[in-house]
Amino acid sequence: MISQLPEIKGLKTAKRYCRMLSINDKFLSNGMPIISTFYGILIQMFWNDHAPPHFHALYAEHEVLIDIRTLEIMEGSIPRRALTLVLEWAQEHRAELLENWQLCERNQTPKKIQPLS
Repeated sequence: MISQLPEIKGLKTAKRYCRMLSINDKFLSNGMPIISTFYGILIQMFWNDHAPPHFHALYAEHEVLIDIRTLEIMEGSIPRRALTLVLEWAQEHRAELLENWQLCERNQTPKKIQPLS
């Protein structure tokens, strides 16, 4: 019930709380697939998203879009340590990320990708 929800102050706190409540093993509440998780970082790819091929990395209240081909930040920011982990993971899994991008272009569910080890 709504009356049982804690009082939430501030937009960032509200977004973080909603993400925490809505995460399951496949999707966030926005309906977009989670393709990998590691060290508190969520990797998502959206269906029919805009070019160039990219993925979304979420860490706490931060979000960044990374170009799969160049591994450059397209938009957003996350803490430096989290970004380093995301880029290391993306370098190892670039072919799988491109394959998932092609699946998403066809409105098909992307495959899970192994987390950073």
